Amino acid sequence: MGWLWAIILGFILGLLAKAILPGKQHLPLWLATICGIGGAVIGNWIAAGFGVEETPGFDWSRHAFQLVAAIILVALGDRAWAATRGKKQRV
Repeated sequence: MGWLWAIILGFILGLLAKAILPGKQHLPLWLATICGIGGAVIGNWIAAGFGVEETPGFDWSRHAFQLVAAIILVALGDRAWAATRGKKQRV
């Protein structure tokens, strides 16, 4: 996967993660994209650990790992972003 595909996948994963998380996220789009790229990398690593990084057809399990990792990173990134900006969040 080239750097352009990494950015595109990170953008999509970041947007999906922001849409899945409840409430309003204060995370800017560029940071959500970086968290999505990180989620893709971590998800690939976890999928390799489970032995499902390369399957015939569409890799549903690999993409599920990527999405879960992106959701976790976006949630953590949003908390860190809000803390640095002084915005209060509801738990």
